[in-house]
Amino acid sequence: MSVAQELGAHFLLFFLVFGMSATVDIGHMKKQMRNRAALGIGLFLQFIVLPFVGFLIVKILNLSTPVGITLLVVTSSPGGSYSNWWCSMFNADLALSVTMTGLSTLLSIFMLPLNLVIYSSSSYDSEVVQALDWFALILSLVVVIGGIAAGIGCSAWQNSTRFNLLANKAGNLAGIALVIYSALVSSTSEDASLWSQDAKFYIGVAFPAVIGVTLATYLATKAQLEKPERVSVAVEGCYQNTGIATSVAITMFTGSDLAAAVGVPLYYGIVEATLLAFYCLFCWKIGWTKAPANENICVVIATSYEVEKARLESPNAIEVVANTKDDQDIENMVFTQTQDGYKVDEHALTETTNAERIADSGESIPAEGKELT
Repeated sequence: MSVAQELGAHFLLFFLVFGMSATVDIGHMKKQMRNRAALGIGLFLQFIVLPFVGFLIVKILNLSTPVGITLLVVTSSPGGSYSNWWCSMFNADLALSVTMTGLSTLLSIFMLPLNLVIYSSSSYDSEVVQALDWFALILSLVVVIGGIAAGIGCSAWQNSTRFNLLANKAGNLAGIALVIYSALVSSTSEDASLWSQDAKFYIGVAFPAVIGVTLATYLATKAQLEKPERVSVAVEGCYQNTGIATSVAITMFTGSDLAAAVGVPLYYGIVEATLLAFYCLFCWKIGWTKAPANENICVVIATSYEVEKARLESPNAIEVVANTKDDQDIENMVFTQTQDGYKVDEHALTETTNAERIADSGESIPAEGKELT
């Protein structure tokens, strides 16, 4: 992969993470930061269970060095940024998903090298460990951390559900663009051997994803998490940052070894995407997400019910209209939500308000004749 291609991938990855993080309401995220059960399950799966499962697969199936090392990188990596995208599309708990991704990515700066050294040195000789491209590993982590920090910061600064909705749409577009971009970049002759591997390749690479979803759903249910939170934990417990493994494979191997190594994150990505698509659809239909189970699937994917709920529960602006039965002059004032509470929106004083528009049109004012109690 050329430098230009790597920059393009990192650019789209940044805006995907930024858009998903900027979608989140800060108050909801602060609440999820205290959700010890959900965060504990996610970290346990990503840094204890999946790396160990990857190690067992390498040893039991006796995988070759290119396939084995790349699989260990996949299972030792933090949650992938597409996990936020899946949670956003199917309306799981996005705030929890972003929180888990950010926390796991921060911890992976230490845990990823630690797990790789432990399990790769236990499976292969020391020369293989020394050949790992640590710069490529850290760079992907820095991009994700930067996107999360920027998105959360902008969400707190704007403090607006309108901004959250726009950020969600921008993040979804970046996600779609990254899928298309990755497919175009990966469609080389070196990847043609993906579908000519032996059975243990397909079983071994797919097994960690199945274990992650199954175990995460069980543990989240036993912990009595809210249903949308269970979906987020399951998605985070399965979805790994395969981009890190791809970078490692490209820098470590050449020729047929490169083709085999690149096939690992490519196939794992196909498995986790297919698995999560069916899983999220099933959870939506049984009422485990924030989207209505009887809604049209296109509406569900295009709508962020988390942001819509926040808008209904905490409107950003309230227009107060007052007049008496004998006095047709309408007095109105617009209050806008800020971090310090509701304050008079001075800019709205010079604009035509909803009440004035109704009065000019000759229509009746909603709640006219009713008294406030």
